[in-house]
Amino acid sequence: MLEEELIAVLVLQKAKGVGDIIAKKLIAHCGSAKNVFAEKKLILQKINGVGSALLNHLFDKSNLLAAEKELNYIQKNNLTACYYQNENYPNRLKQCIDGPILLFQDGNINLDNPRVISIVGTRKMTLYGRDFVNQFIEELKPYNPIIVSGFAYGVDITAHKAAVKNKLQTIAVLAHGFEQIYPKPHKKHVHELNEKGGFYSEFWHNEDPLQNNFLKRNRIVAGMSEATIIIESAERGGSLVTADIANSYSRDVFAVPGKTTDSLSRGCNNLIKTNKAGILTSAKDLVDALNWELQLSKTSVVQKQLFIDLPKEEQMVYNYLLKEGKKHIDSIALECSAPVYKLATLLFNMEMKGVIRPLQGKLFEVIN
Repeated sequence: MLEEELIAVLVLQKAKGVGDIIAKKLIAHCGSAKNVFAEKKLILQKINGVGSALLNHLFDKSNLLAAEKELNYIQKNNLTACYYQNENYPNRLKQCIDGPILLFQDGNINLDNPRVISIVGTRKMTLYGRDFVNQFIEELKPYNPIIVSGFAYGVDITAHKAAVKNKLQTIAVLAHGFEQIYPKPHKKHVHELNEKGGFYSEFWHNEDPLQNNFLKRNRIVAGMSEATIIIESAERGGSLVTADIANSYSRDVFAVPGKTTDSLSRGCNNLIKTNKAGILTSAKDLVDALNWELQLSKTSVVQKQLFIDLPKEEQMVYNYLLKEGKKHIDSIALECSAPVYKLATLLFNMEMKGVIRPLQGKLFEVIN
């Protein structure tokens, strides 16, 4: 994203009264965030939800100064700005009308894997909950899912640590800016999460972990995932809010049942009883519900055939694309030491075999 456009997006994010839904309406109407500030106010006022008071906040010069400072922080700390119209933004979150227009990213997040699940639950986790999280994630290891959670005490941090232990990518969604880590004792886990995944936040670097921020954070946790799993929850709690949000997005929700006498199982039991969540007793329940076994079998058969049938030069190209993801034909030629005229034939042959596909802009990727 060009710097001028990012500044304009930051101003939209900062302006009082301009939430994500209104911001998206403004951008859609004007064609870009930058064009919003070049449009006449009389035209902007015709957009549903935009009034004179909101426009006064939108064109407040202090927002521009604040946006420039925030951009400086982003650049100085090597953060990635994920704009909702760009490829580096979580694909499922794009489908959520209230998804943030901008996410700040730290770490080594790779969203090529379509199997993304959220695991949330109580901060006061029991041994039952801890054991279930650890066993559940260990059993999911062959399917290589991305594990998303909120970096809080209890179920969240246990899920992150179990993912790291099993060499799975894990993403923590924060309820504050990157200037701090909350809760503070979890600062010791930042490095290992950045090495095997990373962090998302929609909040500017100096924003504190206010109560309302946790509710906003929950929609990202639910929205970017294929399914949300509630491990333990009391009758009321933030994880139940996450389950409600996931249901509103028409995403799968699962809950782990517990004894009727256990206070930290009441929330999960109620979700199951009211048909707001499917019952989850093992990793197999999730795998069966999401058809992961079928997907994995298809992938395994294709990969087995590749190593048998592909000529040496095609195998080299395949291995490169499998490791690096989408790549331009020039990059493939350079890294695989193949002249472009010869590479074009190789790529065509591989496309005919159904192992790669061409994309716009002379990009190619492996078919999983």
